[in-house]
Amino acid sequence: MALNYIWIAFFLIAFLFALVKLVFLGDTEAFKMLVDGMFDSSKSSVMDIALPLVGNMALWLGIMNIGERAGAINFLSRIVGPFLNRLFPEVPKNHPATGQMMMNFSANLLGLDNAATPLGLKAMGSLQELNPNKETASNAQIMFLVLHTSGLQLLPVTIIAQRFILHAADPADVFIPIIIATYVATVVGMIAVAIKQKINLFDRVIIAWLGSMTAFIALLVWGFTVYLSKEQISTVSKVASNLILFSIPVIFILGAIRKKVNVFEAFIDGAKSGFETSVKIIPYLVAMLVAISVFRNCGALGYINDGLRFVVNSLHLDSRFVDAMPVAYMKPLSGSGSKAMMINTMQTFGPDSFAGRLGCIFNGSADTTFYIVALYFGSVGIKKSRYAIPAGLIADLAGIIAAILVAYLFFG
Repeated sequence: MALNYIWIAFFLIAFLFALVKLVFLGDTEAFKMLVDGMFDSSKSSVMDIALPLVGNMALWLGIMNIGERAGAINFLSRIVGPFLNRLFPEVPKNHPATGQMMMNFSANLLGLDNAATPLGLKAMGSLQELNPNKETASNAQIMFLVLHTSGLQLLPVTIIAQRFILHAADPADVFIPIIIATYVATVVGMIAVAIKQKINLFDRVIIAWLGSMTAFIALLVWGFTVYLSKEQISTVSKVASNLILFSIPVIFILGAIRKKVNVFEAFIDGAKSGFETSVKIIPYLVAMLVAISVFRNCGALGYINDGLRFVVNSLHLDSRFVDAMPVAYMKPLSGSGSKAMMINTMQTFGPDSFAGRLGCIFNGSADTTFYIVALYFGSVGIKKSRYAIPAGLIADLAGIIAAILVAYLFFG
């Protein structure tokens, strides 16, 4: 129901804003912008997202099938099982969904969006098989989706690359702030869902895993800052992410050879479902992206930012962070929109400005909640998202607050 109300609100708000512009400001192009945006976004939903996704889906679902037949997914499930079994008590031990979720999380950690999406859709499909009410999101699906939307990543390769393109003096200087902000968003999102689902977060296994992950991230940050230059951080991030990504199919293939699996046949069998899944999500993508488009084009975000600036100035606080807030507003709605806002912020204020850096941290602090809800739940036919969106937005808010705090801490 939450998604239903939000979708309706986007259209009504856009209509009211455009009507005010037309009647009181004489803007005769107001409604044309909305209509043009509707047609453009509906086209891009299919041509730029769904159809290109067919190839990625076919590739990674094929690779995942090789991994499953080679036993790699079950092996991964046994390793992370003790931790994920406590966060996902509805998922049986050593179920393939556990390994699939871990593969999705790993791709996100490396900042590999193209690989993360097919892996995540595969995991959501496995969780749907366990879901007794096929039209309503299960607890396990909500926990998975919120952890995914929190966008935990250790190697923000694309953001660093974009800063390099715009001639930032130090493209990798946002590396550590992004890690901190996205980790905070993930932990807060997990806690919010765990409280709702009455999961015991003080379980010694959960504490041990969270402690280990926190220590690993702290050690990674320390090692990068002490032993690597800023240029080396960027290079290592790019090389490591792509090396690990390509190693996954190679390891799966070697494991399949060891088990005497027909590798090519296994790939084809897995890849066949890529087209079907991609077509199934088209209506959900069109519905959400068109609504986001009209909301963005009506100018509401600009008025929200002006109101925030007025409040901050009235409280005599530093308002520099407000210049980057459009990135934060857009991030839960649209990944491409958020990236465009980030680039615009860097172009307007400079990549080395406070706003330019904060915009990058915002973009890396979380993922696109509304888009992911529509994409992942739509792929398995879920119509009732329950509290998935509020929990995802709580994680997004935590990431935004953390991003602002670390930006002032690192860049003053």
